[in-house]
Amino acid sequence: MSVMNRQLKRVAAAGAVAASAVLVLSAPAFAHVSVQPQGEAAKGGFATVNFKVPNERDDASTTKLEVSFPTDHPLASVMPQPVDGWDVKVTESKLDKPIEMHGEKIDEAVSKVTWTADDKGIEPGTFQQFPVSVGALPEDADQVVFKALQTYSDKEVVRWIEEPQEGAPEPESPAPVLKLTEAADGHGHGAAADKASDDAKSGEGATEQAASDSSDGLARGLGVAGILVGAAGVAFGVLAGRRRGESAS
Repeated sequence: MSVMNRQLKRVAAAGAVAASAVLVLSAPAFAHVSVQPQGEAAKGGFATVNFKVPNERDDASTTKLEVSFPTDHPLASVMPQPVDGWDVKVTESKLDKPIEMHGEKIDEAVSKVTWTADDKGIEPGTFQQFPVSVGALPEDADQVVFKALQTYSDKEVVRWIEEPQEGAPEPESPAPVLKLTEAADGHGHGAAADKASDDAKSGEGATEQAASDSSDGLARGLGVAGILVGAAGVAFGVLAGRRRGESAS
């Protein structure tokens, strides 16, 4: 074998290894379980989020998804939307420290939601979204980290549980992370809408009051004018009567 042929084979082998490494390293970047809000997820507010589950296998289907909810920032309200072909189970756990919501103390919160396929599940080359309404989102955090377990029809379990760190490369099995946005006026859209409604009502009240004051002023003005006209008429009548009396005498 010539030197040239040996060098070409070495280059080809190195290229194959590099390509394999790229595929292995990039696979989690596009194939992991993720979470995204419908619209935005504001601090202190409520949001509907989608857990997106792609199937990264060629010979098995995803048949179960388990999502663990945070205990450091428990969410008092968690309501999954029904998904055709999937059974859903919501698990609640006792909180170490009760939280307050709408003036009520809550000592239990959802710790896990599990979806199990009735039939084929998520087949190769497809993905499925699982919508959940959550709230109230924490006011003192920039993100909420969930941990997910993805089970395949061949019983393999992929654990998406590694929390990404800012400034560090994405881990091999990253956990779904929900990014939070700043709340409007610090209290979310609901409070902003209520404030706008209150401002509108205040404006309407001021307009009505101004109209009422204007009507009262006009009525008082007309009343005074009527009295003056009446007095002038009486004075004119008295004066005319005197003149007729003087003429007759």
